[in-house]
Amino acid sequence: MGPFDWLPHAPLEPLPLDWLNGVELAVLRLDRIDPLVSGNKWFKLLGHLAQAQNARGIISLGGAYSNHLHALAAAGKRFGFPTVGLLRGHPQDTPTVRDLKAFGMELHWLGYGGYRARHEPDFWLPWRELYPDLHPVPEGGGGLAGASGCGVLVDQVRAQLGTLNWADYDGWWLAAGTGTTLAGLVLAEAGAHPVYGAMAVPDDHGIAQNVQAIVQGGYELLEASRGGFAKADPLLLDFIETTEHACGLPLEPVYTGKALLALKQQIETGRFTPGTRLVFVHTGGLQGRRGF
Repeated sequence: MGPFDWLPHAPLEPLPLDWLNGVELAVLRLDRIDPLVSGNKWFKLLGHLAQAQNARGIISLGGAYSNHLHALAAAGKRFGFPTVGLLRGHPQDTPTVRDLKAFGMELHWLGYGGYRARHEPDFWLPWRELYPDLHPVPEGGGGLAGASGCGVLVDQVRAQLGTLNWADYDGWWLAAGTGTTLAGLVLAEAGAHPVYGAMAVPDDHGIAQNVQAIVQGGYELLEASRGGFAKADPLLLDFIETTEHACGLPLEPVYTGKALLALKQQIETGRFTPGTRLVFVHTGGLQGRRGF
C-alpha cells in the first residue's frame, strides 16, 4: 500500500438554534468531506494506514451498520487496496452490508460469541494466517494510531475561526462511540481547550478505558446513550427532525443526534453560560440513517 496523503477539508459553520440560550455553537461538518468516505472515520484510518505501508490491504471489525467498515471499504475501492471485514453476529442484509459488498470488501460473519472474543490475545492469529498480507485494524479504528489521525481537526477549526468572527473557542462537543476521536482532540489540544464526549453507547462498551489508555485528563465523558447502543426513542427522532427543519443539519440517531440532544439538555441545566463558544463535531455516519 502506498502512502495516503489525502487530507479532506471539513467546513466549520455557525449553528443557529433557538435553544442555545446565548451559547454560541459552530459545527465541524465531517459529514461533508466526501460522498463516500464520510465523517471522522477517515481521520481515524490515517494513522493505521501509515502503519500499513508494507501491507497489501486492511482487515478490520464492525457491525452490520458500521460506519468504520463503510469508510474502510469505500477507501479500499477508491484507492485500490483490498479490504476484509469481520462482522458481529450472523449474516444480515442491511444497506450498509450491501455497500460493503459493492465496494469489494470480503465479509466474514463471526456470530456473537466469536465477535466477543475480539479482545482475546490470540484473536488475530487465524486471521493473520488466512490473510498474511493484510494489516489488522481494531474495531472502529481505535487505539493511539486512530487517535493520532484526528489531531488535524484542531488545525482545521483554528484555521476557520475567522469565518465565524471568533478569536477563540471554549471547548469541543462530540459523540463518543469508542472515544478515539475524542482522545485525538485531547492530544492535539494539549490542555488548551476541554473536550466533552457525549457517550452514545452504554458504559460497559469501555469508552472510559479506551480514552484513559491514550490520554490523561483534558476531557469529560457524559452519559448520552438513551438506553443502549443504537436505541432511538421518539424524543430523539423528533429532535433530529426538528433540528433538520430548523437549520438544515442532517443528524442520525446512533451518534450525532444523541450528542446534540445531550448538549441541549446540558444547556437547559445551565451547564454552559451565555457567551460560551463550543465546536460540535458532526462525525458523519449518515449512511446509518437508512437502517431507521
